[in-house]
Amino acid sequence: MATQITKETIIGDILDIAPQTAPLFLSIGMHCLGCPSSRGETVEEACMVHGIQVEPFLEQVNRFIEASEAAGLNK
Repeated sequence: MATQITKETIIGDILDIAPQTAPLFLSIGMHCLGCPSSRGETVEEACMVHGIQVEPFLEQVNRFIEASEAAGLNK
């Protein structure tokens, strides 16, 4: 079963369980993924700061993780 990311999920947790999602965050302007403060933000907080609608982004992240898990690409 795929990991389910919600708007309350911490970005650092996402990157720990699914590092292959980093390009998704980078593609929408979240370039400071290594910063301690950004790793502690929720997806909702990060989307708000970057002017991104959270629900469509969550759908994209969850589809990406599901596809990665199905292909056996997770750690």
